[in-house]
This record gives sequence, C-alpha cells and structure tokens, in this order.
Amino acid sequence: YGLVPWHPQRNPEVSLDGNNNPYASFGATLARDEEQNLWSTPHDVTHTEADDDRVLYNMIVVRNQLDKDSEEWQKLNYDIYTLRQTRKEVRSRWKHILEDLGFQKEADSLLSVTKLSIISDSQNMSKARDILLKLSEETNIFPTSWELSERYLFVVDRLIALDAADEFFRMASAVYPKRDRAEEGPRPLQSVLAAVP
Repeated sequence: YGLVPWHPQRNPEVSLDGNNNPYASFGATLARDEEQNLWSTPHDVTHTEADDDRVLYNMIVVRNQLDKDSEEWQKLNYDIYTLRQTRKEVRSRWKHILEDLGFQKEADSLLSVTKLSIISDSQNMSKARDILLKLSEETNIFPTSWELSERYLFVVDRLIALDAADEFFRMASAVYPKRDRAEEGPRPLQSVLAAVP
C-alpha cells in the first residue's frame, strides 16, 4: 500500500487559507467554482481550458482586482456577462440543432468537452475543421464576432463519427442562414422544416 502524497488539486475540499475548518469556505467555494469553471458544470476539474477560456478567466482575474464601485469594474463585469451570454447562446443553438436531428437525450453529452476528450479518428480532423469553418462562414450558428472555439471541433468530430455532420450542417444552414447582422437570429421552425429535404 503506497501512500499518495497530498496535492492541493487532488484535494480541492481542503482549504489552503490557513483556516483549519474545512467547511468555512464552502459557500465561497461554490461561487469561486462558478467563476473559474467557465464551461462545464461546477466542481468539474476536467473542464477544457482553451484560449477562449483563458481570455474569460483573465478578464475575471482583472475585474476581481478592481474596486467594485469603479467604472473599469463595471465595464469588465458587463464584458464578462456579455461573453458568457454569447457562449450560452452558441451552445443553445448547437443543442437546438442536435435535438432537432433526434439527439434529444445525447445533446448535452455531445456538447460536453473536457480535458479527457479526444478526437475519435485523427483522419477526421481535417474534415471536422472544414465543416466547422463552413459552419462559421456559411451560417449564423456562431455570432459575427465569434472566434472559432476548439471545443466545437470535438463536437463536429463526434458528429462525423455518428455520420451526422453533413445533416447537422444542412440543418444549421436552414435554421441559422447567413444573413445581415440586423437580421441575425433563428428562423421559425415551420419554414426550416419546409427548407430541409
């Protein structure tokens, strides 16, 4: 029986603030997890930290160092809120299409990307990149200002493995056709169903 040395990341419930009461910061831990765990569910230490995650995290760190009454804090807080809402909207769009394709029960797991996620077949990587780029250029599934996220490369790879990537693109093109920014938004489901063969 070998003892595993203590490591703070393996024992997140142990407080490092010098307080011997392990429950003292429980409420603060939940709030901190919500701030730091930007994509996955709270307490999920396997979440992927992609470039866009780091941008948001850095914004949060800078904001937390500012005085809450300052104009800079308010601006950063608004930018953080806006970025989070944009991410939620993009995820919601993807989930909507997945559910319309019949993946009602699997939509959340298809969209879940963690450090443990892998590309199912390295030969699919090029096709997944092409489809993701095509989704970005030919649909409004991503907002105009959105930078492509590696997270959705994993999702497209999963769709390729399920032989559903082309159908996903067709549905995304119908539901979120490329339009002027002023017209951005989903089309009514009735017109989408009529457009999809």
